[in-house]
Amino acid sequence: MRSICLYFQVHQPFRLRTYRFFNIGQDHHYYDDYQNRHIIKRIAEKSYLPANNMMLDLIREYGSAFKVSYSISGTALDQLQMHVPEVIKSFRQLADTGQVEFLAETYAHSLSSLTNRDEFVRQVELHASRVEELFGKRPTTFRNTELIYSDQIGEMVADMGFHTMLTEGAKHVLGWKSPNYMYCNNINPKLKVLLRNFRLSDDITFRFSSQEWSEWPLTTEKFVKWLNNIEKKEEVVNLFLDYETIGEHQWKETGIFDFFRHLPAMVFAKSNFTFNTPEQLYHELQPVSAISVPYPISWADEERDLTAWLGNELQDEAFGKLYTYETKVRNCKDPQIQQDWLYLQTSSHFYYMCTKWFSAGEVHKYFNPYGSPYEAFINYMNVLSDFMIRVDEYDSSDLLPAVTEIKKAAKPEKPAKKAAPKPAKVKVEPVKPLKKEIKTKAVPEKPAKKAPSAKTAKVKVTPAKTKRKEK
Repeated sequence: MRSICLYFQVHQPFRLRTYRFFNIGQDHHYYDDYQNRHIIKRIAEKSYLPANNMMLDLIREYGSAFKVSYSISGTALDQLQMHVPEVIKSFRQLADTGQVEFLAETYAHSLSSLTNRDEFVRQVELHASRVEELFGKRPTTFRNTELIYSDQIGEMVADMGFHTMLTEGAKHVLGWKSPNYMYCNNINPKLKVLLRNFRLSDDITFRFSSQEWSEWPLTTEKFVKWLNNIEKKEEVVNLFLDYETIGEHQWKETGIFDFFRHLPAMVFAKSNFTFNTPEQLYHELQPVSAISVPYPISWADEERDLTAWLGNELQDEAFGKLYTYETKVRNCKDPQIQQDWLYLQTSSHFYYMCTKWFSAGEVHKYFNPYGSPYEAFINYMNVLSDFMIRVDEYDSSDLLPAVTEIKKAAKPEKPAKKAAPKPAKVKVEPVKPLKKEIKTKAVPEKPAKKAPSAKTAKVKVTPAKTKRKEK
C-alpha cells in the first residue's frame, strides 16, 4: 500500500497600519485592527469553518482510514482566538478524533532560521508549546516557514528533537530523483525528510478553477488516475496546500468542496493508496537516501529559492535592520515589546516588498494591502523605527538601576582612594590662623613703603622747577 499525506497550511499575518503620517516615537499600536478582524472573519466563514466541518464528517465516515495534517502559525492562532474562537474549537474537535496531526513551525511564521539560531529555537519552542496547550499533543514533525529547508536548517531541527521534516521537492535539488520517497538529512540522518509533490499540489491550489488550463475541469476521477500513473515502487505523495484554497482562493462555486468531499471515496475505490500522517510514515518508511541541500530552498515561484522574501535591496535592508535588535529585545521584559517583536518578523512583511513577478505570486497578492513594494517598505521601516526607539528607551531605563547597583556595590572599595584627600582637608584648617598672623606682620611694613624721606625728596625737587617757570 502507498500513502497520501494531505497537509494544509493556516497562516494569517497581522497587517500593519499605514504609518507614514504618524508621529514616530508617540503612537505604538502598529496593527490595522479593522482589516485584521474583517479578513480573518471572512476567511473563517468561507473557508476554515466549512472546511473543518467537512474534514470532521470525512473522519466520522471513514474512521481511521482518513487522516489529515495541519500547520497553523502562532499569528494565525492568535487572530483566531481573538476574533473567531469557534474556529479553534472546530480544530480541537478534529484533534480529538486522533486522526489529525498538528505540525510545529516558527511561531511568527518568520525567516529566523536563516539568520539567528537562538531566535529560531525560541520561536519553535513557543509554537510547539502553544500547539500542545490547544490541541493536547506536542508536535513531532516540523515544517519551516514557506517550507524553507537546507542541510544546516535540518540539522538544527534534528537538534531540537523533531524526527521528521517537510520541505519542497525542488527539481534543482532532486535532479532525476522522485519526491515520492522518504529521504533523510544530509548532516544528521536521524531526521527523516518528506518532500512536497509540487505538481499535484499546485494543480489543486492554482489551476483548479482555471478554464484556460488544458486539464480543466479537475475531477476526483482524473486526479486519482494521475496518482495511479505514479511508479508503483514510489511510496508516498505529499500534497501540501494553503487551507484557504478550499473556499477562499477557490470559491465554493468552483466545486472545490465537492472535490475534497469525494476524494477519499475515489482513492479507496480506484487506487491502492491510503491516507496517513507524517508521524505514521516516520515509523513505517525508511529513507532511500540522504538529500543534499547546501543552499536554502522554499516552495515559492519557479526558482524554489528565497528571492520572494530576500531578493532585493528593500527586503535585505528591512530584514537586516530588524535582526540587529535581537539581543536587545531578548533582554526586554516588556510583554508588548516581545509580542511586537514576533509579529514584525512575519515573512509576509518582506514578501510585500518583492519586486519580481512569479507564478505563485497571485495568491499572496490576494491579501497584499500595499499598492507597491516601495510603499510596503516605507510603511514597515516607519513601524520598525518606532519599535527600535521603544527598545532603546527600555534598554536605557533598564540600565540605570543596574548602574546604580554597580556603584553601590563598588563604594566599599573606594575608601582607600579617598583616604588621602580627607586628611589633606583636615590639615588645611589649622593653617588658616597662620594666614592671619602673616597679615598682621605685614601691616607695619606698608608704611615703610610710604617712607616720608623718599617722597619728600621728590617733593622738594618739584617746587623748585615750578618757581623757575614763574620767573
